[in-house]
Amino acid sequence: MSSATQSTAAAALAPLASELEEAQLGTTSNGRGDKPVGNRWYKPKSIVGKTLLWIVAIGFTLLFLYPFAWLLAASLKPRQEVFDNSLWPKTFTPQNYVEVWNQLPLMSWIGNSIVIAVLAAGLVAISSSIVAFGFAYFKFPGRTLLFGLVLATMMLPGAVTMVPQYLIWKNIGLIGTWIPLFGMNLFGSAFYIFLQRQFFMGLPRELFEAARLDGASYWKLFTKIAMPLSIPSFIIIFLFEFQASWNNLQAALIYLNAGGVEGFTVPLGISYAMTTFSPTNGGHGDYQYVMVAALIVTLPMLLLFGFGQRYFIEGVATQGRKG
Repeated sequence: MSSATQSTAAAALAPLASELEEAQLGTTSNGRGDKPVGNRWYKPKSIVGKTLLWIVAIGFTLLFLYPFAWLLAASLKPRQEVFDNSLWPKTFTPQNYVEVWNQLPLMSWIGNSIVIAVLAAGLVAISSSIVAFGFAYFKFPGRTLLFGLVLATMMLPGAVTMVPQYLIWKNIGLIGTWIPLFGMNLFGSAFYIFLQRQFFMGLPRELFEAARLDGASYWKLFTKIAMPLSIPSFIIIFLFEFQASWNNLQAALIYLNAGGVEGFTVPLGISYAMTTFSPTNGGHGDYQYVMVAALIVTLPMLLLFGFGQRYFIEGVATQGRKG
């Protein structure tokens, strides 16, 4: 892109950056450009109101942290104390975190899930963004109807397409491989298309018109202007799909259950461990290893959320500015 186009883009983005900064500070203009709007969150002024707010906030925090605290405590207990519902182990057993690697192929499960989740999230984020840009930028007859049909696919229950998808992958001969777990993401997702289209619709059209006058192709409009400006929403889509793929037990149970244990994903592996250690299946009830494994596989999602938190905030601030 030439320097003239870059100058035009910079000039057009200057007010957007100013508005985004105001939105983050809680002083966004009211849409007519004359009066700032303050922070609309309720802030109690009395001591009683502040105390009640803190009590409610702490209560909900403890409520959400309790399952994690219970899991942490159970992972540090011996076999006979796992389900005593105590948040403080009577007998600390830290060697569970060493022995779990000998009991379960946990590293293989984590590696498999990371590869599959990255492929699934990356493919659906890219493909959905391409389709969304087409709906947002191009004007053609039947665009609204076609976009409505895309959104209508969200109304279909997953059970409706489960069997046809299985038959397709079976006829292709890919049952027992990882491909069915991320292959369908090549065609995008209706929800992500809608989300990304709404973001693209808020971009100034003058940016694209200036680039077209400068000779930029449609593909460059997408890669050089639309995508760099939509990084927050792109990362949000990536994180959503990564989490969905990471926790997807159903697909792994359908397509990978016939393979070896080493090829399992994290959810399928945890399910396998629960069955293996169950006394009804000849196990000894060593559920402490299941608790350790469940805690360990939670850490990647916590790290991913910590990385993507700022993009969630940016996306919410930007969408709020557009509204």
